[in-house]
Amino acid sequence: MEHWEYLTPGGLRFVWEDKLFRPGTDTFLLSSLPRLKPGLQICDLGSGTGLLALLLLQRQPELTVAGVEIDPEAAALLERAAAENGLEGRLAACRGDLRDIRSLLPAGGFDLVVCNPPYYASGAGKLPREESLRAARAETACTLEDICRAAAYLLRWGGALCLVHKPERLTDLLCALRAAALEPKRLRTVCRRAGERPSLALLEARRGGSPGLSWEPPLILETAEGRPAPELDRIYFRAP
Repeated sequence: MEHWEYLTPGGLRFVWEDKLFRPGTDTFLLSSLPRLKPGLQICDLGSGTGLLALLLLQRQPELTVAGVEIDPEAAALLERAAAENGLEGRLAACRGDLRDIRSLLPAGGFDLVVCNPPYYASGAGKLPREESLRAARAETACTLEDICRAAAYLLRWGGALCLVHKPERLTDLLCALRAAALEPKRLRTVCRRAGERPSLALLEARRGGSPGLSWEPPLILETAEGRPAPELDRIYFRAP
């Protein structure tokens, strides 16, 4: 079953499907990490139905986003979302496997690559029966190394890759980035409440960047009273 929702009243609409990977907080949090400015050319690797792309476009309308997606149903929904929001020419699906990125998109054609990757190594834990859900959860269709290689190919010199991952796989992520000549530059952990252990890590790397990692203050999701933190309200467009 399809579900259409507004990101903000009167704003862009996104779509999700019960049998595909459902939208999660991590996608909203990732959308807050890139430093956006008008005219950026962006590629979303594993774009699904286009939620992350639409979040970026809601924040900065003067972007152009290409979503690389292997699942034909998800790619078709992204195209419908682009049409629904009048974004033809600014949001498009590129149907294909990111492991074959050289046959899909030009080298060095993007200022920013974003990705909400599968968090778990292949074979780690019980996986859903549906292939699309398995590929979204675990590295059954692509690995961290595949994603980093694809991003390095797509990015211009000095371009940025922004992604979200689990803290327990941070070493794997940093090693994969360096191996693809992407230098980790900004790291921000996500904690439910102040003082608690992080549940997610937001990371920006740059093609051709010089060594030096900036560890930013954590993104806190809840106040001590259990209410959404002010920054989370801004990320969800519930506050200016």
